Amino acid sequence: MDFTAIDFETATGHPHSACAVGIVTVQQGIITDEYYTLIQPPDNEYWYRNIMVHGIKPVQTLDMPMFDYLYPEIHKRLYGRTIVAHNEVFDRNVLKKTMRWYGLYYDELEIADRWECTCRIYRAKGYKPANLKACSERHGIELNHHDALSDARACAKLYILHQLQVKLVL
Repeated sequence: MDFTAIDFETATGHPHSACAVGIVTVQQGIITDEYYTLIQPPDNEYWYRNIMVHGIKPVQTLDMPMFDYLYPEIHKRLYGRTIVAHNEVFDRNVLKKTMRWYGLYYDELEIADRWECTCRIYRAKGYKPANLKACSERHGIELNHHDALSDARACAKLYILHQLQVKLVL
């Protein structure tokens, strides 16, 4: 049960506008590493509605490095791993589009084109709603929603729980 959970927050509606990332590494079913950083999005531009969701403001990222500077840290945590996200289409798109914006190549990460998705997994189990907040509450998982690290950690715990349930069935 080795995987990496990831969550991005964006500054605008553009997928290349990552302003925060949380990455949680799990080895043998145990969280072994957590990484969080703010990211200065292109032109440090923010949309009000995004700020209202995650609370990150332009002043907080003004002196933060851009994605390309942070990429070596992100690369070492993702390279060759099974990647899990709660809304994998969103987070995968943010990673791919942000990498493309900075001239980086997604293929060099050697990760799957489609990631594991805890939202899809829990929806298939019949959870309604199957959003991260509802799934976390149902399983007593602490969550500071829309904090990238907290979201990635909750996603990791949901995936661990799912994997344990799968093992029990087998």
